[in-house]
Amino acid sequence: MQALSCAISAYPAHLLNKTGPKPIASLYSNSVSLSFNHNPLVPEVVEAADSLSSEFRAVENLVAYNTGRVLKAFKNARVGSHHFAGCTGYGHDEAGGREALDQVFAEIFGAESAIVRSQFFSGTHAITCALFALLRPGDELLAVAGAPYDTLEEVIGKRDSHGMGSLRDFGVEYREVPLAADGGLDWVALPVAIKPQTKCALIQRSCGYSWRKSLSVRDIERAIKIIKKQNPNCLVMVDNCYGEFVENIEPPMVVSALLFSFSIYCRVNLLLLVNGGQGADLIAGSLIKNPGGTIAPCGGYVAGSEKWVKAAAARLSAPGLGVNCGSTPGDIMRAFFQGLFLSPQMVGEAIKGSFLIAEVMSSKGYHVQPLPRFPRHDIVQAVQLGNREKLLAFCEAVQRSSPVASFTKPVAGFTPGYASEVIFADGTFIDGSTSELSCDGPLREPFSVFCQGGTHWTQWGIVLGENGVGFWLDNILV
Repeated sequence: MQALSCAISAYPAHLLNKTGPKPIASLYSNSVSLSFNHNPLVPEVVEAADSLSSEFRAVENLVAYNTGRVLKAFKNARVGSHHFAGCTGYGHDEAGGREALDQVFAEIFGAESAIVRSQFFSGTHAITCALFALLRPGDELLAVAGAPYDTLEEVIGKRDSHGMGSLRDFGVEYREVPLAADGGLDWVALPVAIKPQTKCALIQRSCGYSWRKSLSVRDIERAIKIIKKQNPNCLVMVDNCYGEFVENIEPPMVVSALLFSFSIYCRVNLLLLVNGGQGADLIAGSLIKNPGGTIAPCGGYVAGSEKWVKAAAARLSAPGLGVNCGSTPGDIMRAFFQGLFLSPQMVGEAIKGSFLIAEVMSSKGYHVQPLPRFPRHDIVQAVQLGNREKLLAFCEAVQRSSPVASFTKPVAGFTPGYASEVIFADGTFIDGSTSELSCDGPLREPFSVFCQGGTHWTQWGIVLGENGVGFWLDNILV
């Protein structure tokens, strides 16, 4: 993960010595002004956090860099308090907030255009609008990163949608390129995978519920180049969920590092430098994941080429209405702007949490993905627990350590869009928010739990500590 030497430390100066941050255990040890002398983190968590000081510092540098990008976009759009007003009915009179938010998103993601709306009620919904915008009867959709996330199976028609209007119902064919043996993209199969009828290649950035590597933006860039070399007219759609702000660039921006750096330095739009480029044609995601900064109450986005963003908007609304309608009542618009500004920081804390989970759980003998201290390309940390009882126990422990509904017990069951039983631990302020501390997993082999979010990495430190995950896993009878 790239570190910027000019970044300012996130720790207060008086808590740092000349060689770097003090160990976590010693930060408050000499303080007489505090009313406690008990570290709430158990020794193994403290030791793991201390050992991750260089990884945490690199994350802080990434946060500083991405915060700068976000701030620049806000300033360029001249965001003001008048943009926070809501609107009702058709949403025609919304004081320019909708247009400003779209502009900010487009600049941050290096896209020509963007649409950010409360009417997108999930990442799956935003992705579906994007896919239906790109594909027509007789076209083929090719998933190049193995099987897509469970909730897209009925959208595609891979699983029977019972005539509810999947892509397959409309005559769109589907294929997928299986992953390579190492869990990454199959760089041997991909160069010969595109057929004349392949209209769209779908790249899922995050691991989803698969035990595989999440893709770096550079992996995505390499895949796009291979796809476009076979057929320049083949469109590339990236499911960007869980990946926003985890790196210093996004999929529409992968033209070249040199040109991107030049565009930032000269304050010019990257799209003015490169016509077409090798970036993703469309990306889509959810605001109750990374870009909502833990406070956006709903919504999603689509960004990319203006032509295809407008087409996605027509799927969300109706042809002829597109981006010009849609109310945003109450104070939601302010939450969208503020959440986006907070996103780099919240994502940084989630990344730190993922490092800590990997470090602690691997020390207990569990398989983890990504591996400890490996670069992160999304905020998801998977842990292979091996059986149903341990998966249930892990999620129950997370729920008990959550700020909301800690007194409830998560129960596995069938959820719309999922083929298997799934269990969710999400004691979150925003229902289903995975930018907040949460975990979930399907009740199927190898019984992996997928952890994400957290407004501060110490939340995961508490979860992993005394009477938390470790206690319940160590004492469960199987």
